[in-house]
Amino acid sequence: MFNFKFIGCFAILFMILFEFVTPVLAAESDTYDFTWLDPDKEVYVLQNRKFRKKGNLSVHAGGGKTTSGAFVDSMTLQGRANYFFLEEWGIEFLYAKNSGKENSTALSVRNPGGPGSRPFRRIITDYQAVMALWSPFYAKINTFNQILYFDWIFGLGLASLNEHNNRQEFESGGVGNFAEQNEKHNGAIWEIGLQFYVNPSWDLRLDFTGTHYQAQKGLSASGTGDKTYYANFDLSLSLGYRF
Repeated sequence: MFNFKFIGCFAILFMILFEFVTPVLAAESDTYDFTWLDPDKEVYVLQNRKFRKKGNLSVHAGGGKTTSGAFVDSMTLQGRANYFFLEEWGIEFLYAKNSGKENSTALSVRNPGGPGSRPFRRIITDYQAVMALWSPFYAKINTFNQILYFDWIFGLGLASLNEHNNRQEFESGGVGNFAEQNEKHNGAIWEIGLQFYVNPSWDLRLDFTGTHYQAQKGLSASGTGDKTYYANFDLSLSLGYRF
């Protein structure tokens, strides 16, 4: 025999839960009105990307500092152009112009050590690259009653770079005049970027870029083919415009 009192209570409980739970299942286009929080009088639900990348061409220009190289202080100027054919996938072209010189660490090795103490260093002058971009994550932060929207961007590709080094100084034993060796290498490149949106057209982008290549060791004689792997890391901030 049915307990109608139990069924009635269950029905009432079900309607209460339905009333409170259903509004939580918000679609991407849904918005909530928080006039006290957002100057635009709207706060988009987390599922919504307020700033879209698909089908947009963007250019960035900026600069930063090279964080690798124990014996070199270097700065970088960078220009980027990218196009996202999907919201998560795109392609980017990068050109970087670097300027570097021996730092105080290199001088401290040379001065007290005598003629036999010489630091080996490679100084990157410029590089260009093409990368595939993947941007699966996006987020927003409420800071001082201001909503900040940003994307995480990961890149991987191929690079061509130019550098000069003092390998001839080791071949000559540090005696007499020696010329800087100019060399060109091909290698791999990757990057991790955070793109902060100012408005639909402008953004700020923070990037950490790593370049890896193979080159001859400093103590190797010319033509021996005795090589090892080197890396260059640049941290940069750039201003971007989206068409």
